[in-house]
Amino acid sequence: MSAVPPSAPTPQEPVEPPQLLQLGLDDEPCLRADAARNRARLLEAAAGLVAARGADAVTMEEVAAAAGVGKGTVFRRFGDRTGLLMALLDRSEKKLQAAFLSGPPPLGPGAPPAERLRAFGCAALRRTVEDLELQLAAEPEAGRRFTVPPYRVRHHHVAMLLREAVPDADCDVLAHTLLAQLDPALVHHLKDQCGMPAQRLEDAWTDLVDRITGTTA
Repeated sequence: MSAVPPSAPTPQEPVEPPQLLQLGLDDEPCLRADAARNRARLLEAAAGLVAARGADAVTMEEVAAAAGVGKGTVFRRFGDRTGLLMALLDRSEKKLQAAFLSGPPPLGPGAPPAERLRAFGCAALRRTVEDLELQLAAEPEAGRRFTVPPYRVRHHHVAMLLREAVPDADCDVLAHTLLAQLDPALVHHLKDQCGMPAQRLEDAWTDLVDRITGTTA
């Protein structure tokens, strides 16, 4: 007999607001001075290699050599290549997080939930388009894709807004469905392989939010 699947969370389930520093990509303020210098040197070397050769060509060994440190130092600091590339994306990700968690409306608090959802998707799409090559190279493996801190923060935020806008829906699952439209691989396919302009992707996001929430922009 198959196991009974766990029940979906109730729409009214209380949600604590995500903490930017706790769910950020790294714990930079807590680093020792020498560790912080090593980290900065490694990121500078990685950024230089990305600019010169593209993100796909960057390896942990090359970053270590360019920074003048041992390969083990790179692995201890970032874990793996994905962790290194995600650290390069950290600044723009934290800027986006700060904007939707505590910035001015409509992206930040103070606007109706559907309006905030529209603004969030458009802001996230613009960031993805700007850093698309690096975003694709930093995509976590399948087992980690939905557990890395940036995705968890985004999912928490979208689910919270959905609970306000459509409280009778399974907002936890619906948030994953919405976020799928912001996936870098899909953005790359639609924009670069299909030739769709970025504005069309933003319009499609807005239309999807409108249909789900029963509102109009």
